[in-house]
Amino acid sequence: MMVNDCIRIGLEANVTSLKSLSSKAYHNLADYDAPSYYKLCAISRACGVLASRKKSLKRGIYTRSPYAVKPQLVSCYGFKLIDNALRVPLGHHRFFRIPLNKYTQEILCDPALRVRSFTLTASQMSICISKEVQQIECTKTAGVDRNLRNITYGNEEHIEQYDLSKAINITKRTRKIVAAFRRNDVRIRKKIASKYGRRRKNRISRLLHCATKTIVETAIENREAIVIEDIKGIRKLYQKGNGQGRRYRSMMNSWSFGEVQRQIEYKANWSGIPIIRLTKGETMGTSTICPICGERLLNGRNRMLWCISCGMKADRDVVAVINQSRRGRVRFARSLPTDKGAKGGAVEAVMGNPTTTVILGVDALKLSHQKT
Repeated sequence: MMVNDCIRIGLEANVTSLKSLSSKAYHNLADYDAPSYYKLCAISRACGVLASRKKSLKRGIYTRSPYAVKPQLVSCYGFKLIDNALRVPLGHHRFFRIPLNKYTQEILCDPALRVRSFTLTASQMSICISKEVQQIECTKTAGVDRNLRNITYGNEEHIEQYDLSKAINITKRTRKIVAAFRRNDVRIRKKIASKYGRRRKNRISRLLHCATKTIVETAIENREAIVIEDIKGIRKLYQKGNGQGRRYRSMMNSWSFGEVQRQIEYKANWSGIPIIRLTKGETMGTSTICPICGERLLNGRNRMLWCISCGMKADRDVVAVINQSRRGRVRFARSLPTDKGAKGGAVEAVMGNPTTTVILGVDALKLSHQKT
């Protein structure tokens, strides 16, 4: 209710910044019998909703007046972890205790972790944690090539491929089940389809988690900086009107290439492994140029490429990761500290280097506890 009141005030005053909305809405929340830090978090959440609406209007997208539907309590103040439970203040020296499960207790027992905030809904509680990470000094680089059916990781010394063909089968099976629904009520059909969609997402995320976890562990063992290519905008290749079939476009648009990058990045940052992101110009030609002589490769069967000049034959994914690791090595060497006592990480920003600095204070994903 506090969030909706803040949204209403923000729409009437046409403000989206946190400072402006706080000055206009804070005194209007005095009627709510709640601690003041809950009011500040409600204003912050309303600012996020208003900022998202403003961005949509700038893009020419019509949006209705936003409002919060699900009850949600978010705070980064006033709570404590006491006796394996989260103590949430209710005001007037009253508290509510939420017991933590065994897994959450094992994670929070690490003294290097810091609890930042909590989110409480009707059926779920999430805790946001962070820690200071010591960056690993890497001596080599290794590329990651993302494809629909596999993930390839490595460099000239070693190549590893992780099969993801099971994710395609999961997507096809889910789509077939949802297409077989014959219910007249659209609401029930949508609810059941959402259930199978969440099931598909969880199963695919599990497959990606196993692959990305192994990639980061290999990078830690070999002290390698991970090089990721830029394939942003690849969805435009599989739009309606490009001369492709509906099933093919559906299969390619269900490709979770962004989820792979997200998991690799947060796991690498949590472990102290640098991430080198290549630009589109640096990514161009990684799977078509010979890593030995630099000539253009010719296509063969079964995704095999061969070079007329030097006679090399290799899988296109192997060629891609070798070229990515070499191009990332150039960026890696350019950003290394000099011998004169200069300080800096392997991917710190320098002139002409678009790679963002690795954040040593890493925010982890929220630990969730689902009620049963």
